Amino acid sequence: MGASAVSYFAAAAVRGSAGWAAAEVNLNGAADIEEAADRLRDVDLEADISLLFVEADDTYLVILRLDEGEDLRVFGSDSAFAEESRLGALLVGDIKAPAIEIDEVVEQQADPDKPAADPDADPVGDADLLADLGIPARRLLELCAHDGLMPADVTAELCQTIGCGDEVEELREA
Repeated sequence: MGASAVSYFAAAAVRGSAGWAAAEVNLNGAADIEEAADRLRDVDLEADISLLFVEADDTYLVILRLDEGEDLRVFGSDSAFAEESRLGALLVGDIKAPAIEIDEVVEQQADPDKPAADPDADPVGDADLLADLGIPARRLLELCAHDGLMPADVTAELCQTIGCGDEVEELREA
């Protein structure tokens, strides 16, 4: 497959004084992660929190976060995305160490009633980037490692938890 085009959905969820708002973001032609962050900033320059959920090929999820337009933090559900496409390389190519090893999450899922985690997933980046919004790193990793859960499902669950689920869902349906 190489660095071919990917089909992706990129939804920005921004929280300003009036609450959450969502907008689709076009990442086509973005040269690097900073340009992707600039496009996120452009959604609402005054936002306290700006999140960008990028779902690619029904396989990968990348989350970008800016606080007051600064301090870019990135989490990727699987480092393989960087090798799969130009977009993946742009978003997670420079990120290495995961916050928590996926093996730690997999080991703790000894509950037979829970679906198995995908042992091949290799999350990268800052798994704690949503912790202050009610999604601790362990929960984010569990969702990303959940076998059979599509990136869109993970985004929907994350957005419901942080309070912007309806806004992002309306984008998806538009």
